[in-house]
Amino acid sequence: MRLTSLEPPEYPVIMFDGMCNLCTGAVRFIIKRDSAAKFRFAAMQSETGMKLIRKHGLAHLSTSTLCLLTESGSLLTQSDAVLAIVRYLDGFWPMFYVARVIPRPLRNWGYAQVARRRYKLFGRRDTCLLPTPEINRRFLE
Repeated sequence: MRLTSLEPPEYPVIMFDGMCNLCTGAVRFIIKRDSAAKFRFAAMQSETGMKLIRKHGLAHLSTSTLCLLTESGSLLTQSDAVLAIVRYLDGFWPMFYVARVIPRPLRNWGYAQVARRRYKLFGRRDTCLLPTPEINRRFLE
């Protein structure tokens, strides 16, 4: 999905559900495997996340949808966002990018199945993820 009249961010920004244990676990996973520090993060429920949502007209998106705002001004969601992210991780993770050959409707169906059950399977936090001092610089303020 291409955003129009958007000032692209300096870094790719991953917007996630800060109340979801699966999502915050995924953020920790990405940080650990992103030695180039390519990605920045914002919980959708945070003040910064809500500003990004308003600024880019993304109010229609559900917190169950992982979003990636790219430096080129594109918005990637669901399986497209996941695949774009793994492409830049350390180790063997980029090889999962080959999953792009699976038709998007099928990939997104699988994504939606997990997203719909994420609180039941992984739990829910009462507050958004609070980054540790060493990773705090990766979160947008």
